[in-house]
Amino acid sequence: MPLPIEDLWAVSPEIWLAGLGLLLLVLDLFVPSGRKAIVGWAAAAGLTLGLVPILGLVGVTPRTVFFGTYVVDGFAIFFKIVAVASTVLVILSAMDVLRGQTQFEGEMYILLTFTALGLSLMAGSADLIMVVLSIEFVSLCSYVMAGYFKADRRGNEAGLKYFLFGAGASAVMIYGFSILYGLTGQTSLYAIASALSGAPRPAVVVALVMALAGIGFKVSMVPFHQWTPDVYEGAPTPVAAFLSVASKAAGFAVLLRLLAVAFASAPVDWITLIAGLSAVTMTVGNLLALPQRNIKRMLAYSSISHAGFLLMGVAAYAGEFAQGLLYYILAYAFTNLGAFFVAVTVGQRLGTDDIPAYAGLGERAPALAWLMALFMLSLTGIPPTAGFVGKFYIFGAAVQNGLIWLAAIGVVNSVIALYYYVGVIRAMFLMPPASAGPVGQPAALQLALGITGLGTLAAGLFPQPFVTLVSAASLLLRF
Repeated sequence: MPLPIEDLWAVSPEIWLAGLGLLLLVLDLFVPSGRKAIVGWAAAAGLTLGLVPILGLVGVTPRTVFFGTYVVDGFAIFFKIVAVASTVLVILSAMDVLRGQTQFEGEMYILLTFTALGLSLMAGSADLIMVVLSIEFVSLCSYVMAGYFKADRRGNEAGLKYFLFGAGASAVMIYGFSILYGLTGQTSLYAIASALSGAPRPAVVVALVMALAGIGFKVSMVPFHQWTPDVYEGAPTPVAAFLSVASKAAGFAVLLRLLAVAFASAPVDWITLIAGLSAVTMTVGNLLALPQRNIKRMLAYSSISHAGFLLMGVAAYAGEFAQGLLYYILAYAFTNLGAFFVAVTVGQRLGTDDIPAYAGLGERAPALAWLMALFMLSLTGIPPTAGFVGKFYIFGAAVQNGLIWLAAIGVVNSVIALYYYVGVIRAMFLMPPASAGPVGQPAALQLALGITGLGTLAAGLFPQPFVTLVSAASLLLRF
């Protein structure tokens, strides 16, 4: 039975990304060693062009394709844009890090491209089998990238730990999905939603908890967060940035679609469960971030904390729109990528990721220091940054949906986070520098930093265009 041309058009972004990855594989064979940045620039250009077919789907009528296994709606389109745009910025930041560090520089750009394909598939998956395949595709690429520097002991530890934790979490998730299939006889999320209302509650609870274990691992949700600080510290810094934003965003796309569609009529109160996990996750992440002296570990625990805030958006989801969650993801993407890109620059130039090494950065690299201060304030939620507007919308959604207690915990955690974020600013501007030499920045990394800094400011000072974008993109197809 031939597929309708509309189905092929609906997956044109994925076809483009797959073709780009294969083309880069061929290009890498002909680019000589020492000039592999050509592959990186080609990947960045191809991914940027890949935004065209994604944007071409904006405004389409939400529907499922490929026999109900894949969905095209504003929600999926938004996460595809975040995944592809984040990958472009990460590739730009990775060029300086990879140059001369590994003989497999070109392969990293190819892996990032294929991972962007997997993240796009995660965003639109509407079938349990499709969810598993896309998550595992992304996971396998991520395991390799985390331990990419084979001569680095911490990198080897990061890759191995990430693989072992990921394999266990995936096994538990798949077992939970098998229970859903056993209860309903269906793998489509929409068919499961229709059949799950009459299922026995204990079995549904077990299936939900097991599914949350696998997806919670992807988004660094407590208690499945233990891998995060070690992997972020040991992995190449651009890879840590990628995992903290693109991979996390796609994980939340899967989580919300699974809960809002498959478990919509299930005999279980998943909203209270997610709200409780949100409170625990943001609190644990913040408290563990307080004593950190390594910038990557601090940002790792900060990432766990922000997973808690994003879970607040999931718990506050109501009806067909999720503006609070999507705006927070947009603000978090600009801000956290920018913070990691500054860490890339400092780590490469000073040879350390310790926060005390940032002392005097305001004198040695004023532009870099002010950008880092902007990102730290945005992660805290200080106006007029994107982080402030994101927290405003996500707290507002929680209050509007009766989760006032959760919003209050979020406010308290934002105050706690101010301590360790301001600690970085204090080191940059109030502590004397260890040396007086300037801190250079390569052109590609400057471009990535400029985009993230501009996005962080623009989404805070002029939020209305971003609100309009998020409102148009937040439609989640439900039957």
